[in-house]
Amino acid sequence: MEIIKSENLVYKKTSAMTDKELSYCPGCGHGTAHRITMEVLEEMGAIQDTIGVAPVGCSVLAYEFMNIDMQEAAHGRAPALATAIKRLWPSKYVFTYQGDGDLAAIGTAETIHACNRGENIVIIFINNGIYGMTGGQMAPTTLPNMKSSTSPYGRDEAMMGHPLKITELIANLPGVHFVTRQAVHKPGHVRKAKKAIKKAFEQSYAKKGLCFVEIVSNCNSGWKMTPNDANQWMEDNMFPYYPLGDIKVDGQLVK
Repeated sequence: MEIIKSENLVYKKTSAMTDKELSYCPGCGHGTAHRITMEVLEEMGAIQDTIGVAPVGCSVLAYEFMNIDMQEAAHGRAPALATAIKRLWPSKYVFTYQGDGDLAAIGTAETIHACNRGENIVIIFINNGIYGMTGGQMAPTTLPNMKSSTSPYGRDEAMMGHPLKITELIANLPGVHFVTRQAVHKPGHVRKAKKAIKKAFEQSYAKKGLCFVEIVSNCNSGWKMTPNDANQWMEDNMFPYYPLGDIKVDGQLVK
C-alpha cells in the first residue's frame, strides 16, 4: 500500500520534551503545561540556554519529561535556588515550576522575597487547590467548603482560614513585572497560556523583573472526579475565585 505523505504538518512534538511517556493522571493539566513551556523555549531557540528548577510534589516529575538542564530543589525552595542560578549565570533563561502546596505553603517566604527583590526569573505556578501527589490534603489555595483528605467536611474558613490568593499578593510587590493567570483545559486557553509564558520568558530575560504565570488546573484524582467533571467543576468553582487574565503588565496593576 502506498503511503501518501502530507506536506501540511499539523503537529510535531517539541525536541525539548523527552520521549518518556507522561505518568500524570489522565486528564491532568501538568502535561499540557509542560508541553507549551517547552514549545516556547524551542521556538525562542533557548533550549540550550535554559535551566529549570522544580521542587517536591507532582512538579518533581518534570525532570522526567523536560529535555533541558534541570535542578531539583528542596520543598518550597525553588525560587531561592533559581535566584542563585540566575545571579551566577545571568546569560541563562531560568524558571521554576511549582504547585500550590509547594509555592504558597512551605515556600511562601522564598516566593515572596524572590518576587520582592525582582529576580529576573520566571515562576510557573500550577494551582489545583490541593496537595495532589501526597494524598489530596487541603492546600493554602483550597476553596471555601471544598473537601479534601484533611478537610472531609469542607474548608471551614473560621477554623482553617481563607484561601490564599498568592498571585494577587505578589502582584503588588514592586519587583514583579508581569503577572497573569491562565488555564490549559481547552485549546483557546492553551494558546493564551503559551503566549503568556513566552512573554514571561522574554521580559524576565530582558531584566525587567520577575514574571509570574499561574495556571489554574484540575486534580481529578484528588478531587475524586472524572477528568470531564473536574474540568467543569474547575470552571464553575475555581475560575470565579481565581479569575483568569492578566493581573500586572509592564510593572502596572491591571484595573
